[in-house]
Amino acid sequence: MRIKFVEINNFRKLKSTHLDFDKKTTILVGANNSGKTSAMLALRIFLLSPKRLALRDVTISNWTKIDLLGDEWEADSESTVDLNALLPSLDIWLDVPLSEIHHVVHILPTLDWSGGLLGVRLSYRVKDLDKLKAEYLTHRIPARDASINGPNDEIIKIALWPSSLTDFLERRLQTYIELLAYPLDPAAVTLPGKNGFTTPQVLPTSALAFDHPPFKNLIKIDEIAAQRDFADAGSNDGGEDKTEATTRRFKRRLSDQLRSYYDRHLDPSKTPSEKDYEALGAIQAAEQSFDTRLEAGFAAAFEELEDLGYPGMNNPKLKISTLLRATDGLKHGSSVQYQVADPSGNGTKTLKLPEDYSGLGYQNLIAMVFMLMGFRDEWMRVKKASLLEGTDVPHEIQPLHLVLVEEPEAHLHAQVQQVFINKAYDLLRKHNDLGAENTYCTQLIVSTHSSHIAHEADFANLRYFRRRPAAHKGETPTTTVANLSHIFGDGDDTKRFAKRYLKATHCDLFFADGVIFVEGQAERILVPHFIRHHFPELARRYVTILELGGSHVHSFRDLIEALGIATLIIGDLDATVLAKITDKNGKETTRWKSTRPKQGEGQQTANSVLKEWHPKKKLIDELIALPPEEHALTTGDDYELYVAYQKPGNGDNLITPRTFEDALILENLAVLKGVKGSATSAKICTILAQKLSDDDLADELFGLLKTAEKAAFALDCLMLEDPEALKPPSYIAAGLEWFEGAVSRDIADSEFKAGLPHVRN
Repeated sequence: MRIKFVEINNFRKLKSTHLDFDKKTTILVGANNSGKTSAMLALRIFLLSPKRLALRDVTISNWTKIDLLGDEWEADSESTVDLNALLPSLDIWLDVPLSEIHHVVHILPTLDWSGGLLGVRLSYRVKDLDKLKAEYLTHRIPARDASINGPNDEIIKIALWPSSLTDFLERRLQTYIELLAYPLDPAAVTLPGKNGFTTPQVLPTSALAFDHPPFKNLIKIDEIAAQRDFADAGSNDGGEDKTEATTRRFKRRLSDQLRSYYDRHLDPSKTPSEKDYEALGAIQAAEQSFDTRLEAGFAAAFEELEDLGYPGMNNPKLKISTLLRATDGLKHGSSVQYQVADPSGNGTKTLKLPEDYSGLGYQNLIAMVFMLMGFRDEWMRVKKASLLEGTDVPHEIQPLHLVLVEEPEAHLHAQVQQVFINKAYDLLRKHNDLGAENTYCTQLIVSTHSSHIAHEADFANLRYFRRRPAAHKGETPTTTVANLSHIFGDGDDTKRFAKRYLKATHCDLFFADGVIFVEGQAERILVPHFIRHHFPELARRYVTILELGGSHVHSFRDLIEALGIATLIIGDLDATVLAKITDKNGKETTRWKSTRPKQGEGQQTANSVLKEWHPKKKLIDELIALPPEEHALTTGDDYELYVAYQKPGNGDNLITPRTFEDALILENLAVLKGVKGSATSAKICTILAQKLSDDDLADELFGLLKTAEKAAFALDCLMLEDPEALKPPSYIAAGLEWFEGAVSRDIADSEFKAGLPHVRN
């Protein structure tokens, strides 16, 4: 069996979010503030720490309705708000073969179930609504009516707690709610539509909650939580048991991990067997020998105490009794050492350093690996963990092991991140009863901001958290999750190209606020320069720039539509004209040949984006005449797109550039007359010195740039004395201006509407 998917409702930005689980490893990716941490926290709270829920974890747009309920109570009017429907819930759907029915018989919805989907809803509910109402009004009425007389006998209202029902629940939520579990109907499953939002299954009024925890003997849950030095937004002001929080804390030192592992699996004092007797005997013999030595050493000191009248006749004599534990040897800094050299060659004289002298990345990798080993061995009841405490009764092994790892990059540097994600799942399965066997199932869930981890993973394992704007006024931005296995499935050559290109370059796209596609190396070099010096607001955003020829950009259309991020495509007009040619057989034919863009000559574009994506026009005349506002494509709340390409200059200069480079030169003639460096730059300066007409200058530049080192010229442009003097070509400036607004608008929607601080990247 395995967890097939979960649906999270009313939890922070996860208003109604569907999240598919991979059979093995699921990796949560997405831009900042997209909901990845919220998803991990939801799993942690519902499955590990139900008493940790705070009111701030309830989707903030629900607070208005909660306060409305409080107002109705104050007015003694009929309630129109169902408080239970506003509290968080988590639907967990298992895929269980009929052969494993014995594991799930206690959560079957009906006796007719014959294998497949099996769902359980974990839902927060009000314990006693009447009691909550009475106690709220007991505090609220005096607070509402509190006032004093002012200097001129005017009535001055005094603000006292609680000011509203949400204000009351911020302090008292855990007093009035409980987490209950209900069976769900597999026949009533509704998968999310194109927009990604779920429709929670409505429980019948006759639904009865389970009288026992449904997953206690079914799912073993472990977690490595991200550790932050700043106050964690997910922390609770007292709702979480501190002991539990301490056990989940990441410990870098391997000696700490070894002590924990020893206590759980090796300690001979716990349910000792015959194999432990020898170790216990050796420890006790050492204790007796040590006691004898200490008594002899302290004898003189104790005699002096007795001479002073202490302990005295009525006081017991001082005795020394040591208690030795094997883990005492692991409490100092040199308890675990790394062998760094062996000058003798035979192991008799090795050079060692304490573990603290190893690099942090290596220390952290070893510590995290040891935590995963501990999770696995505890699940599989290795050694001492196989028996219930103080008995000979074996522990039952849960059929499913769910391991949550939050932001492993917080502990590991780039190269080690890749090692970790490649090895983590296999490590969790390294046991005789696991491996490729399907008796027990392991599912690893990893949330990350690291492009290195996303790069190493299979795209089928990625789940992209997509920020969506508020649907209505008064609502807040929400999140849906795209299963990228559907985008990069066993599809056509287009999907295969996009997948391989991302693998060959980087995966920053999955964490960006927006993406810019450019044609060549020169644009790749200079577009960031333009952003830095002419678009300061955009420079603060997390933007990915991908270098792709115009014939390939449209291959990313499905992915962009799934990710829903703002997209700017900077391409070339790519004008072609129908020309007669003679083929190799001497036969005359016609074909479209690249040419200088001109209007009124029936030219067509060769750019696939312009023809097939946006604005879906072929004729050069139509593309040149396209109004500025129609360069942008707005598709509701799906995504925003702008396509920038060359257009005729302003004023007397009606030349339409053919490439980025000649557009850059034509609009920066005065600045680029003195560009220095490469041979290409020298040739450009020579051409500019000739003071040619616009047409002749365009032809000369195009002829030169067809074979010139464009990247070298772009690098020379970076070395200009005044970096702000170089202006972006008009079509690129228009695109970047639109893009700056689109990205900033997306960030503002997702942060300000949610009442969150505006974080700049």
